[in-house]
Amino acid sequence: MGSMEGEGGRLFFRSETFDTEKFERRRLSNKTITEPARELPVHTECDVLVVGGGPAGTAAAVAAARRGADVVLLERYNHLGGLSTGGLVIWIDRMSDWQGRHVIRGFAEELLSRLTRDKIAGPEPQEWGSHDPERVAYWGQRNAAFNNTVTHAPTLDPEWLKAESLAMVLEAGVHPIFHAWGASPLMEGRRVAGCTFESKEGRRAILARVTIDATGDGDLYAGAGSGFDTEVDIRDIHGCMNTSWLFAGVDMKGFLRFRAETPEQFSQFMARGREAMRFFDKPSVSWRDDIAVFMGPRLAGYSALKVEDLSEVEIRSHQLMLEHLAFYRAHAPGFGNAFIMLSAPQLGVRHGRRLKGLGKLTRENWDGSTAPDEIGVSPSLAPKFANISVPYGSIVPREIDGLLAPGRHLSCDATSHSFMREIPQCWLTGHAAGVAAAIAADRGVTPAQVPIAELQAGLTAQGAYLSAVSELVS
Repeated sequence: MGSMEGEGGRLFFRSETFDTEKFERRRLSNKTITEPARELPVHTECDVLVVGGGPAGTAAAVAAARRGADVVLLERYNHLGGLSTGGLVIWIDRMSDWQGRHVIRGFAEELLSRLTRDKIAGPEPQEWGSHDPERVAYWGQRNAAFNNTVTHAPTLDPEWLKAESLAMVLEAGVHPIFHAWGASPLMEGRRVAGCTFESKEGRRAILARVTIDATGDGDLYAGAGSGFDTEVDIRDIHGCMNTSWLFAGVDMKGFLRFRAETPEQFSQFMARGREAMRFFDKPSVSWRDDIAVFMGPRLAGYSALKVEDLSEVEIRSHQLMLEHLAFYRAHAPGFGNAFIMLSAPQLGVRHGRRLKGLGKLTRENWDGSTAPDEIGVSPSLAPKFANISVPYGSIVPREIDGLLAPGRHLSCDATSHSFMREIPQCWLTGHAAGVAAAIAADRGVTPAQVPIAELQAGLTAQGAYLSAVSELVS
């Protein structure tokens, strides 16, 4: 992945993306039907309803329950963790800043601390912030060193992350409901009062004092009438989609030696791959030396909000997985005995919608200032920028009440989205949403009326890193 500033300073990260000609599409009907009104059974009622069990939703559910709220977590798949597990995004982006300080903490830190060393790989804390050339070179090949700095960016076993995510949810007293798709918000005026969901029992409803939209694409807040943005830079990876996969039976140490010690041969290998199949990707390390993860090829020109686009990306990605297996087995050192271990059950979506919130995280906020309503701190994109103070207003919708929107669909500009969509930042904003929702439900106020001092104190009590508090302590 390369780093660059494009026109207007918007484009920071470039990686190989692939424009495609879309399949010939089936003609869609222009007919409509009228669905008769019907009474829906209320499945349950709760203080806080979390829709979506990805990183943001899992963090929110645990945080709210630990504040004493009665929490229901609705998840469409059979597991928690979202893209960090079902999407095989097993490389977790930086949680330390360029000085080596561990800034994304709280729920994220606790969850990862539950993984033993055979289930997670990455630099030890004493190496975070190191500029030692040998350590930078070693960890650079393992996606944990950037800009000549070793960072806290581990890779992990997705099955164990599922297991520990579920354990934390159950230990906190959350009630999870799997195989249930949050369908549409229930509205009382401008207030979201819960949502309907679809399952094997048909359409049902859940009533809640506060609802957390953790769908990743803002499905609930869009349905409730909240404003949002959808534009992305077509040159940027953040508008791309793909299905990741794992190959096992590999020797990643051997492949990394090939890549590092014979760069000319590696370049020739990559060129042959592009010539053979055009959409070609290189592997990344995993938590084990005998398993490789392919997090691409990244396909551009598709919308995460269109079902035919989602379907085509799945088809192309799975076809490419088979083509990669044949090519790597034939030509790549360390891959002669490779076999398909798993294709991701969840599509790798990077961007769908971005909320229009009471606040907004923008490029102007990269100046090192602390937001008065700060809910967490994110590492910046490069050492020349200060840490980023994340405002509470970025997860609070403008036009609707009763709902919070943590995760990749929060309120930010397209450039800030390049890092705020990442898994650690989703843990960060989800953690904050859970504490805020519990306070709002307990006090009988809207999320916008939650006292910021109480929210910040609640986050600090649960181990989150806030710059104002850290400055006082230091």
